[in-house]
Amino acid sequence: MTERAQTDRIVLLHGLWMPRLSMQWLARRLHAAGFVTETFGYPTIAGGPEMALPRLADRLRGRPAHVLAHSLGGLVTLSALESQPDLPVARVVCLGSPLCGSAAAERLAGQSWSAPYLGRSAGLLRNGCRLWQGPAAVGMIAGRTPLGLGRYFGRFEGENDGTVAVAETRLPGLADHAVIPTSHTGLLFSPEVVRLAAGFFRDGRFPAGGSTGVIE
Repeated sequence: MTERAQTDRIVLLHGLWMPRLSMQWLARRLHAAGFVTETFGYPTIAGGPEMALPRLADRLRGRPAHVLAHSLGGLVTLSALESQPDLPVARVVCLGSPLCGSAAAERLAGQSWSAPYLGRSAGLLRNGCRLWQGPAAVGMIAGRTPLGLGRYFGRFEGENDGTVAVAETRLPGLADHAVIPTSHTGLLFSPEVVRLAAGFFRDGRFPAGGSTGVIE
């Protein structure tokens, strides 16, 4: 096991329209599970990825870490690691991140009244990430309870969490993938997320009963 994988440090990133405090519930429970947690905040509308990526890289460069990222935060994290693969990040757990691109964001961006609500994050949300081939192991926890504003803007096919479709989370190259009965916002307050994420950070796979398999 490498020094990266042995770290107990977790950096938590929030998603679109959310404050850094939105990650505090998860941070406290992962701390209780034996991890050292810290939250990373960034302006999702006015700043977007252009501002977040260099700041996140600076935060991660200091010492080995894992990352837990909700929604847009997962896209920002993988973008940072793709541009700087030498960052000492061992494992990443994304929560409901539309890594394959968001249908809801695509629809919002296509309407004049709603496009500003995505700000500078629009491009990343619409396009998603490429096949993951970086050194960090990436796991995804997706929700399948369709409650959220996104259902009014996206045309979902199949399971979804009300904002992101499960299919939009299945980026090729993921080390593991899990689907749980919760909504997009509910991922931030789920004991099952804590259990699965803690297991992934320790072992590189979700614990028994949580995994739905590697995404090829």
